[in-house]
Amino acid sequence: MSREKPPMSDIAIRARHVSKVFGQSRVLDEVEFELRRGEVMCLAGENGCGKSTLIKIINGVYKPEPGVEFTFGDETLTTISPLEARSRGIHVIWQDLALFPHLSVAENIVFDDYVAKPWRPISYKEALRQSREIIQQFGLTLDPTARVEDLSIAHRQLVAICRVLRAGASIIFMDEPTASLTYKEVQSLLAITRTLADKGISIVLVSHRLAEVLEVCQRVTVLRNGQLVGTYPTVGMTQARLSTLMTGMELELTPRTNAWKGAPMLELDGLSRDGEFEDISFTLHRGEILGLTGLLGAGRTEIAHAIFGMTRPTSGEMRKEGKPLKLRSNRDAVRQKIAYLSEDRLHLGLVQNQSINMNSAVTVLPSLERPRGFLSPGRIKALTARWIEQLKTKVSDAELAVSSLSGGNQQRIALAKWLATEPDVLILDCPTIGVDVGAKAGIFDIIRSLADQGMAIILISDEAGEIWMNTDRALVLRDGRIATEIIPADTTEEALEAVINA
Repeated sequence: MSREKPPMSDIAIRARHVSKVFGQSRVLDEVEFELRRGEVMCLAGENGCGKSTLIKIINGVYKPEPGVEFTFGDETLTTISPLEARSRGIHVIWQDLALFPHLSVAENIVFDDYVAKPWRPISYKEALRQSREIIQQFGLTLDPTARVEDLSIAHRQLVAICRVLRAGASIIFMDEPTASLTYKEVQSLLAITRTLADKGISIVLVSHRLAEVLEVCQRVTVLRNGQLVGTYPTVGMTQARLSTLMTGMELELTPRTNAWKGAPMLELDGLSRDGEFEDISFTLHRGEILGLTGLLGAGRTEIAHAIFGMTRPTSGEMRKEGKPLKLRSNRDAVRQKIAYLSEDRLHLGLVQNQSINMNSAVTVLPSLERPRGFLSPGRIKALTARWIEQLKTKVSDAELAVSSLSGGNQQRIALAKWLATEPDVLILDCPTIGVDVGAKAGIFDIIRSLADQGMAIILISDEAGEIWMNTDRALVLRDGRIATEIIPADTTEEALEAVINA
């Protein structure tokens, strides 16, 4: 049950009867949203449930259907524009942060001052003074003279926060703010949100990482299929219960217990690459899902790149089915039936402006040629249709750009392009990043099914729950070396998380 409504003086914003129709699709249906002053709230739901649409309506970007009411204190509005939203302190920090990488921290922080006012020369000295003031006011650690392009993702987050604070933010929506951060950086960001809330600023987090949501938020508002499921206190809420509210399904949260293990498929013996990883040794068997986990920077992705031929190790050996494996490029890896799904879906996993058909077929184009070297559209469509069906991908038209799909369905297409190569070894680098809880469950169902059919799989993730539920063995990396090996079925998720974050 949601809490009783607070007095109006305690409410930062209340939106009632929020509906939105795009064409024949009703994206939001009579949704209510309420945010208190100084509250950290989560807006939760699967991809496509209407979260972004609701934010854009509150931010004035989208115009809702007639009948909506926005309440600020004792004042009620029936419409809100982007300028009106900004004047009332409503700001959104989207996942891409929308910063200017070639400008300094100070210039990014005060940028809005020069956009909103008539043209005037920029005083760099004044920009430094103002940026230092806001940085110190909230106890942050930033060098205002540094270029944004030289900063880590975590520090860029701080720049984006400082910019909206400088612009007078009292309500801040943060879209997936922790998606690319290390554990320590996540904890630091969550601490900052608490500090902002203590100063009376209201924060709304949109995040698929449910453990973080329950750690920092006081309440969670859940949307499903464009409708409000409810607003609930996080006290007493569990990840399993929240997953059920978001999806409408009971998701089984238990470790994988697969006793079957086939012949060795891939062996690494003392594999090292200067400055990245050292003395990595393990054996991956047919039908096994081996987890590689650890904090960001521990060497997980670097090991994957070496196995896939994207980089060359400086020492050590690799063997596939007992034979020496020498890779000069990723093309060699593909010929050896090794596939790698990158963690960077937007830039390395898919070609966003190309069709779903072409993205599905790009790894096997030579096999889809007709005589004289021309591609066969019929073969491409047949290949795509096959994988769309097998991976249960929601696609209205395979000729549309892959960017038209939700995150979960994009990931299925990225997976399809590598399954089309019929690999023996499949490396999955954070395959559910930016994917909601329901889509995650579907993707892991596919992964487990592939392993049950005999495929050897390496699953890379820094989320303890993913490793605990979906791997047969897990290697915990620390500073480029294997720190320990864990059998998830013999431990708890909490114990595994403690080892990862040690």
